[in-house]
Formats: sequence, structure tokens, C-alpha cells
Amino acid sequence: MSLKDQITEDMKTAMRAKDAARLSTIRMLLAAIKQREVDERIVLDDASVVAIVDKTIKQRKDSIAAFQSAGRTDLVDKESAELLVLQAYLPARLSNEEVGAAVATIVAGLGASGPGDMGRVMAAVKAQLAGKVDMGAISAAVKSALSK
Repeated sequence: MSLKDQITEDMKTAMRAKDAARLSTIRMLLAAIKQREVDERIVLDDASVVAIVDKTIKQRKDSIAAFQSAGRTDLVDKESAELLVLQAYLPARLSNEEVGAAVATIVAGLGASGPGDMGRVMAAVKAQLAGKVDMGAISAAVKSALSK
């Protein structure tokens, strides 16, 4: 079963359970998926759906930070609940050690050295580790590997 199908089934389950908060979050996610499919006239695969989930999670984290600084705990709670629902659709995240090892392998495979190769290494790492790790952690690991 594809990730998109799983999300649709979870929406049906939330409807049956009358779980309004979860239903709202899943509908928002499905709307983002459908919007991309319509805009690009394609059917998204699991990797593309994970990218959309990752993007919406980043939006929620940014919103939580903004609401916390504004003292809006009611909105922080709402965004945090949505964040928990969305995180269920991401694959298992890699630890920092696993990220470092994967980046070191890619840097060695590309024969990259120095900060000039950062873009080339980032493209390769992003393709291989998309959805499995936060891109900020990847950037730090690549900088560390290229500075050695």
C-alpha cells in the first residue's frame, strides 16, 4: 500500500472515529498532495509524498516557534497536535552517527574535497537520504566531512 493510500485510509478512520483534529490535519495533507499532483499533472510516488510531509512539518515547527514568541499557547497546542499526526507519516529518522557515516561514504564515492564541492555533495546526499533526516543535520554533516 502506498503512503498516499495509507493517508487516505487514515482519513477514513478519523472520520469514523469523529476525530476532528486528526481529520483536519490529514485533509490538509491530502490537499497539499492533490495540489501538487494537479499543478504538475503527475501521480506522486512515496518519496514525493514524504517530501510534502517533511515540508508541512517544517511549516508547523516554524509556526510553533512564532506562536511561542507571541505567547499564543492555544495555537501552539493546535500546531503541536498537527505535528504529531504528520510525523507518523515519515520514515524512521537516522541518528547523527548514521548520517555522518552516510555522508562520509558519499563524499568518498564522489571524490569530493573542500567547500567548493558542497553543492554536488548536498545534491547526492539529498537524493539518498530524503525524508530520513532533517536537512539542517545533513548540511552540518557535509560541512564537517568536507573540512577534513
